[in-house]
Amino acid sequence: MPPDAAKAEAREARDTRWSALMMAAQAGDGRAYDRLLREILPLLRGIANARLRDPAEAEDAVQDALLTLHRVRATYDPTRPFTPWMAAIAERRALDRGRSRGRRAAREVQIEAAEHIASATVPEAERGLARAELRAALGELPASQATALRLAKIEELSLAEASARSGLSVGALKVATHRALHSLRKRLGGGEGT
Repeated sequence: MPPDAAKAEAREARDTRWSALMMAAQAGDGRAYDRLLREILPLLRGIANARLRDPAEAEDAVQDALLTLHRVRATYDPTRPFTPWMAAIAERRALDRGRSRGRRAAREVQIEAAEHIASATVPEAERGLARAELRAALGELPASQATALRLAKIEELSLAEASARSGLSVGALKVATHRALHSLRKRLGGGEGT
């Protein structure tokens, strides 16, 4: 058998196996679902890494794809091939993450630029008071939130690096950072609803 034909046959067998695992998962078989997710993970990572250059963003896209697959697993039609259905979801999540990253980058202001603006518009005494108030607010945050905020926002580590240094999962790191920012905004009067 030619090598290309053997590869095609292996892909078809894999797709048939994944389709069977998904059908079993739809019927409530947790072990089949766990096995399926473990088996598709390398392919999901390959798709995300091909679309996104940042490894942390790619891993976030993989997590987004897994969550989407979980959410829409009941919509899978077992009469259709599994791999294209799953790959379309993974592609979509990676593209969404890339677009979202582009929008965030367009809205972000470099810290140096913000400091220049602040120093030009705020008298020195007011800046000192603001810094003291910020330090006090940071000191009142729970340790996990303060750590997440310091690593992800102040030290500007990638999510993967911040996760490794803090011992928090990427998801927990995101939640802690979000909660820390929300607490600081409330405390410093930056808006209740943000």
